Amino acid sequence: MGIPAWVWFVVAVVAIVAGVTLLITDRMRRTSKNRERRRWATLRGWQFAESDQVLPTRWKRGALAQYSGGMATDIVAGSTFTSDGRRQVSVFDLTVGGSTVAVLAGVRCRRPVPATIELWLPEVPVPQESELDLLGPVGSRYAFVTDVAAARPLVTPAMVDAAEEVGGDVTVVWMESDWVLAAAEPGTDPSRLESLLRALGGLVDVLDPFEVDPNEQRASERPAGDMDLVLAEDPVSAEAPGPAGDAVLQDGSGADEERTEAHSAEESNR
Repeated sequence: MGIPAWVWFVVAVVAIVAGVTLLITDRMRRTSKNRERRRWATLRGWQFAESDQVLPTRWKRGALAQYSGGMATDIVAGSTFTSDGRRQVSVFDLTVGGSTVAVLAGVRCRRPVPATIELWLPEVPVPQESELDLLGPVGSRYAFVTDVAAARPLVTPAMVDAAEEVGGDVTVVWMESDWVLAAAEPGTDPSRLESLLRALGGLVDVLDPFEVDPNEQRASERPAGDMDLVLAEDPVSAEAPGPAGDAVLQDGSGADEERTEAHSAEESNR
């Protein structure tokens, strides 16, 4: 005995209703997240864009190496202050096939880093086709680089400490060209993104410190007594007599001559 036709009809209706419900729920969640991201950008005075297909193509490493054909959605772009000054920032959802696979946040350096460095959590598999060399452990992460010799000087204790501040919910942090980026979990809220940008800003300050003007640095390093020493050794100010000194010398000579004449007159009277 076959299955009645009405059973298949009910199954089809249930499947359609479930699919529509999932689409509506996903749409509502995305709309809510879009509003939240847009509100955050407005409060910070940053720019917001719905989507951009070109933006993810600026980078090729890190989380972007795992996906192809991704699109940037709910994009926030602006600038923020770090310890070394104002730096450009960017945040967006990496969307592949209509689903968000990661939230990417980045802070821009003033100059490119000499080598690409990827810092992965140990439990996250690194893409085999990345063509990166293992540098070794960096704090709680493992570093994979494009050039070991160029990357090794960048891995300092300060850099390790700054990388540890990023947090364990970030699967990968990577330095590529003149950006330091991180991949967070989908749905990461603005408050967490704020702290992530601060951590990335601290890492950028270590890798790309502000350069002081050499002339200003030399002036600030000059001891306070140097100018006094120069004035004390100035032959013009030390040896040239002033007008007042000449007047004192002339007055003393006239007094001596008057005393001599008075003494001669007294002797003649005697």
